[in-house]
Amino acid sequence: MQQSLDSIKNPQTTKTQDSAHTSMLKNLLSGIFFEPLLSDFRIIFERDPAARNWLEVVFCYPGLHALCLHRLAHWLDGRGVGFIPRFISHLGRFLTGIEIHPSAEIGQGVFIDHGMGVVIGETAIIGDYTLIYQGVTLGGTGKETGKRHPTVGKNAVIGAGAKVLGNLQIGDRVRIGAGSIVLQNIPSDCTVVGVPGRIISRNESANLSPLEHGKLPDVEATVIRSLLSRIEQLEKQLQTLRQELGVETRLIASVQERRD
Repeated sequence: MQQSLDSIKNPQTTKTQDSAHTSMLKNLLSGIFFEPLLSDFRIIFERDPAARNWLEVVFCYPGLHALCLHRLAHWLDGRGVGFIPRFISHLGRFLTGIEIHPSAEIGQGVFIDHGMGVVIGETAIIGDYTLIYQGVTLGGTGKETGKRHPTVGKNAVIGAGAKVLGNLQIGDRVRIGAGSIVLQNIPSDCTVVGVPGRIISRNESANLSPLEHGKLPDVEATVIRSLLSRIEQLEKQLQTLRQELGVETRLIASVQERRD
């Protein structure tokens, strides 16, 4: 009753509140929330040859489910809502096996393939059209406060089981091999493999498909092959020297026999 009287006395206040609620709903259903989800949905058909129809993608892709729940949790978290965003995050982890903190910032068109065991920390930032495989961790290295999780650029590929730890800057179009542990900043257009992760390739002109992340250069194998080739050459040279030395030894022996 009192609210009705207040609304009659202050119609301008009522209009302001209504417009605020309307604006909030528009933001929720417009580009802030809906457009990134649409990009997440479309990118699956571009990057997963197993995606056959939209019904299968909507109901059977845990990566998409985790991103949908995260975007809702992130939207609520950004407006200071307590408990509910973390509960949505926990629910998403229970349903999909993917744990994303509500405060993490994820760009549009991100594809989490399979996704089981993926962990994305509170201050992590992921650029547009990044491809993440199962078992990936974007985590911290201790109990430090502030920005303590990685920032990943656009069009990056993070292979299965890779760990990126600490407040690192991962550039655009970086490829991180499966099982790698990255502990240092990585510039754009690099390929990283190993424990700890090492830059093994810098190719700014390459226009590689994100799905070809398995075609990583094997620097160690190249070095081993070159060493084996060098050993073979040295063995041939040694064999030649032995043969020449044997010939010289026989000649000396024959000369000595003649003198005797």
